[in-house]
Amino acid sequence: MFAKAFRVKSNTAIKGSDRRKLRADVTVAFPTLGTDQVSELIPGKEELNVVKLYAHKGDAVTVYTSGGNPILFELEKNLYPTVYTLWSHPDLLPAFITWPLVLEKLVGGADLMLPGVVVPPTGLPQVQQGDLCAIALVGNRAPVAVGVAAMSTAQMLASGLKGKGISVLHTYQDHLWRSGDKSSPPAIAPLDPTDSCEEKADLGLHGNLRSLSLEGEEENGQVPNPEASDDPNSRALSQDSVDGKPLQEQMDELLEQCFLHALKSRVKKADLPLLTSTLLGSHMFSCCPEGQQLDIKKSSYKKLSKFLQHMQQEQIVQVKELSKGVESIVAVDWRHPRKGSTLEGSEVRRIITDYAKRNNLVDADNRNLVKLDPILCDCILEKNEQHLVMKLPWDSLLTRCLKNLQPAYQVTFPGQEPIIKKGKLCPIDITLVLKTYNKKLMDLVLLLFFQDS
Repeated sequence: MFAKAFRVKSNTAIKGSDRRKLRADVTVAFPTLGTDQVSELIPGKEELNVVKLYAHKGDAVTVYTSGGNPILFELEKNLYPTVYTLWSHPDLLPAFITWPLVLEKLVGGADLMLPGVVVPPTGLPQVQQGDLCAIALVGNRAPVAVGVAAMSTAQMLASGLKGKGISVLHTYQDHLWRSGDKSSPPAIAPLDPTDSCEEKADLGLHGNLRSLSLEGEEENGQVPNPEASDDPNSRALSQDSVDGKPLQEQMDELLEQCFLHALKSRVKKADLPLLTSTLLGSHMFSCCPEGQQLDIKKSSYKKLSKFLQHMQQEQIVQVKELSKGVESIVAVDWRHPRKGSTLEGSEVRRIITDYAKRNNLVDADNRNLVKLDPILCDCILEKNEQHLVMKLPWDSLLTRCLKNLQPAYQVTFPGQEPIIKKGKLCPIDITLVLKTYNKKLMDLVLLLFFQDS
């Protein structure tokens, strides 16, 4: 509804009687809010304005603002909270979870389709058709959109999670959000850690997959790979050390992993300049592996600004203070070299196979198919396939993965260390000719592809 600019008809301070009526309407519309919470939302003395506007499609909307931020909007006599309000009351509405990549589609005016909905271990929230709903992203309970259920939960499940799930009315980053202070969603941990995505990879396999150097680039995301254990604490970074590494060093590595993963899979060139707070809250936190918690204060940097200064010294990003006290990333060197190691084709096949089996991605009904989790989607699918392709045959999965890797070859000379060169191996021509005395000789013509070594 607010994907495009709207036209303001009037903006006036609300009267005392209208303020009391609004408070009563909020109590009826959102019965889970206590009296104190309603009073906090609709203050008795602070400035509260009512804005009459027309959305770009002509809908007449009434918006209530407090402290410069839109807190509620009314459409056809129905009250809806804005994302600013939901950030203070994240559990006000039943929330559906989707992937961060879906957000840009919602901001552009798209509705939430059911194939893009992540089903948590606790199941989908129970709603009826027409119920008011929120939409949150994997790993963060802070809602990023408000809408209306296009069908009941039972209908969603009966459809096999196909079709439209939520008719979206308002999103983070739309024009209604822009009319406020333009703050970013806070990082609110899921009530159940598994809500952050039960399909996220085991940490060690996650590291292996990210080191496959897709699209000609390599990721530096070295994170301790603890051995499997029945004790859940053995996989958390709350320990003083893992594999002999102190907590601070572990957090430094996790911070760098989340940062590089965010740049690789979340941030687009069109997003720049990007607030550093948005990078952390909307992108880096959602890249944190399951079972771990990103805490910058426990790293050697202590502050995000100091970490980004280090990344700027490494010439990965360029950070500028576009306004007083507000820093933004204005440029990213997308082809900055990353550390990594070479892998043979057989090793790649083994890593992919082990990863799929360990994370229960092999389809139970057809063992020849592999379900694609977020990591695999990010590695091998094109943008237009992200929400369409849910499974792939084994051969197609492996072929796609190998195709996206950067080719390399190794040249070995006696008594010397092997030389590894990027790119495809130059062709070798072998010619068989007939010489005198009816002897067959083989002229071997080698293109000296290693002459520059």
